[in-house]
Amino acid sequence: MAHIIAEPCIGTKDAACVEVCPVDCIHPGKNEGDFGKASQLFIDPDTCIDCGLCVDECPVHAIYPQEDLPSEWTKYIQINSDFFKTQK
Repeated sequence: MAHIIAEPCIGTKDAACVEVCPVDCIHPGKNEGDFGKASQLFIDPDTCIDCGLCVDECPVHAIYPQEDLPSEWTKYIQINSDFFKTQK
């Protein structure tokens, strides 16, 4: 199962998680054109290897393994997935 970025990321977009990801599955990065427009960062569920390195790097505790995502943020499973469907 992939990791999910949830509500605490909105408006923060701290890219520390992007820098530690070994498979470059967190987007948009600061150097990507849509970084300024995005309200938060997203994890590509098809690319994530579930290593968990991003979890400890997030200063706002917005990243969770999908199975541990708080129930009030389950909609972010679909939000993360949908972001990448529009990118491909």
